[in-house]
Amino acid sequence: MREVLGMQRIPLSDAVGDWLRRCGENGGLAGLAGVNRRILKRALKRDGNSGYTLDIDATGIEAEKKSARMTYKGYTGYMPIVGHLAESGLVIGDDFREGNASPGSCNLEFIKYCRRQLPGEKCIKGFRADSASYQASIINYCQANGIKFAIGGDLDAAVVRQINSLGESDWRTYQNGFIAETIHCMNKTDQAFRLIVIRRPVQRDIFEDGEEEASRYTVIVSNCSEDMEAVVRWYNQRGECSENRIKELKIGFGMERMPCGQFEANAVFFRMGVLAYNVGRMFVLRALSPAWHRRQVRTLRWMLYETAGKVVFHGGAIWLKVRRHMEALFAGVRLKSWEFAMA
Repeated sequence: MREVLGMQRIPLSDAVGDWLRRCGENGGLAGLAGVNRRILKRALKRDGNSGYTLDIDATGIEAEKKSARMTYKGYTGYMPIVGHLAESGLVIGDDFREGNASPGSCNLEFIKYCRRQLPGEKCIKGFRADSASYQASIINYCQANGIKFAIGGDLDAAVVRQINSLGESDWRTYQNGFIAETIHCMNKTDQAFRLIVIRRPVQRDIFEDGEEEASRYTVIVSNCSEDMEAVVRWYNQRGECSENRIKELKIGFGMERMPCGQFEANAVFFRMGVLAYNVGRMFVLRALSPAWHRRQVRTLRWMLYETAGKVVFHGGAIWLKVRRHMEALFAGVRLKSWEFAMA
């Protein structure tokens, strides 16, 4: 690989660590955010969409570092938040946070940051998040900017009262439980919004004394106009569009472990992982057929990157020799990569 790329030397791990620390201390994060903005502009240039759905979620990274803080999950580490575009899977924004940071802190500022990362002609048309974003400021922001949203709700006292006010005629069968809706508002929201409630039975524990609740409730708040079941289906797509893609970023691109003891250096490392993820995702979307678009990076490595081949330097050119049945695939990748570079 060094010979093909013309690299005579590669830095040692200590040198990489020093570089990460210098970048973290001297504004490297802002520079990498600009790089990601350029990548997104190229990736979204001709994708046929003008509006996108933003999914955000926080994720824990375990780290036994002296500077790491205790997370709410009971281990020391970090709690970055990641924003994905549902239509393409690209990471539009990331915010590397201390482990003791609340998953709901500064989420509105993060949403605004994600909007700024988009090219000027693109916009956010939808927003989905878990209950960490159940905040009046976020709901007001979405409604003021014409963004449809579906956010997991908290079972606080006001929501429980609304659920208890529902009559049996308000519920209808849904999957293995029941579904109903009502109108709700918070003290600081400018407008009321839909409160969709899913009620599912809970099996009682026969080995413990005392009474247990017979039902479990899941709450989703939304301003969508579709029927309840459609809103729930749209909200549940977060599992594939956000949670699974965060796993891909952490496991597939090695972001489940941080290399340095300094917070700023690890923030730079994580953002570089985001850039690697986006470049890999852009390659899949632009250079491979739709049959590859849902495959994880480890499958991509196994079926494409690890293809047995031979690099030959001949006639002033570099040739890649592969098995005949792989020739069409590699030729297609090369052509589409060239077309994307020239666009």
